Amino acid sequence: MVRVLMKLRVLIWVMVLPAGLTSCLSYSFTGVSIPSDVSTIYIPFFADNSSSGLGFLSEDLNEALVNRFVNQSRLRLSSNPNEADIVLDGTIINYRNRPFSVAGEQRTDLNRVEVTVRASFKYRTEDEPEWDRSFNGVFEFDPNENPIDGEREAALEAMQRIARNMFNDALGAW
Repeated sequence: MVRVLMKLRVLIWVMVLPAGLTSCLSYSFTGVSIPSDVSTIYIPFFADNSSSGLGFLSEDLNEALVNRFVNQSRLRLSSNPNEADIVLDGTIINYRNRPFSVAGEQRTDLNRVEVTVRASFKYRTEDEPEWDRSFNGVFEFDPNENPIDGEREAALEAMQRIARNMFNDALGAW
């Protein structure tokens, strides 16, 4: 009887251990899920069609996206969309900087910068994009304290939020 129990115990371990190892091997602490045959991404500068008049929006968004997709995953940046495994493309379609909170005497306490980007995420091997949609990023700043730098910092933070949301939608495994 003891011998049968020992064999049964070994059999259970032989069945359970591979399943447990498999689940451990597919787990990622970063929450990133990238197919094994995917290693490169193409991220062009997103055209700024927002009529904001701010020359830095496209560059800030590109930098935020490259930092997210390349520095927080195993993807490498490709300079050619025809050779990249993934293409992330889009356009900045809206930019607003408007009062968000008003204090006494009609004075603005906070302004809100809001940026909207239309983007698509496509694997080269697929005919259709995984997604093609709009992303919004918002951030507030105090226009009474250095309004030019405040707006720039708010716009940059809005772009960071957009990049984070695109990254999570594209590669998030949660």
